[in-house]
Amino acid sequence: MKAEVKCMDMQRFVQKWIDYFSNPEFWDKAFAAFIEITLILVISAIVVRVARAVIARVFRIRRRTPLRGNERRDTTILRLLQNIVVYLVYFSAIVGILSSLGIQVAGLLAGAGVAGLAIGFGAQSLVKDVITGFFIIFEDQFGVGDYIKLTGGEGTVVEIGLRTTKIQGPTGEQHIIPNGGITNVTNYSVNNTKATIDLDVPVNADIEAVQSVIQQYLNTLPAEHEELVRAPQFLGVVNFTKDEATVRITYETLPRQAAAVGRVMRRDVISIFAQFGFIATDSDEGDE
Repeated sequence: MKAEVKCMDMQRFVQKWIDYFSNPEFWDKAFAAFIEITLILVISAIVVRVARAVIARVFRIRRRTPLRGNERRDTTILRLLQNIVVYLVYFSAIVGILSSLGIQVAGLLAGAGVAGLAIGFGAQSLVKDVITGFFIIFEDQFGVGDYIKLTGGEGTVVEIGLRTTKIQGPTGEQHIIPNGGITNVTNYSVNNTKATIDLDVPVNADIEAVQSVIQQYLNTLPAEHEELVRAPQFLGVVNFTKDEATVRITYETLPRQAAAVGRVMRRDVISIFAQFGFIATDSDEGDE
């Protein structure tokens, strides 16, 4: 008897769904919803594309005017504004799609308000991330393209978002760090880099005989390397032992350009010493 009742219930259940899907009104509504959702997605994609292009164009025009600001900071704000547009447009699209499906969005938002009170404490970290992100950008602590070092890693900043900052490491890895977790930051791209080159030569080398030749060579470098702020200086002997004397060259470059220039200078200065019959070797390197 129970089996027969269950069988009849199942038949009624199946028949109910068959009748539901066989109803022409259902397919009319489904087709209308499909068209509406498709239009929402297409229009949203177009709006995002156009808005991003307009924002980028505004910043390009601004850079050509007397009111242009720091290019690094402009790039950071540009990407942030583009991301905000994407979030707003697609959030609106989701609301529109839910409405097309017959879901009461107002009821969901009211429920979200109640749920928000329940999860408010859990969302503190999200709020902290967003607020910290705004301070990072508007205080210009660092920007897109800067090379920075912080607790979560070091590398070149590729994106500063509302919640996270993305950094590409020296070997290509990408660090994604919540803005709220960014505390101590070392920015290597703000100020010029000051560096030194130390070379060890035999203690009996005639440094004075070589110094004028080396300084003459150093004076030619700014014309060949625009990253040099001024001509490097040959300081002479800064330390010595029983067998060797350490000579030092100091120089200043644009941010993070010292290593490349240092390699060229080190090679050429060692070659100049060799012309005078002295073998110079690397000591402690001061360039980065």
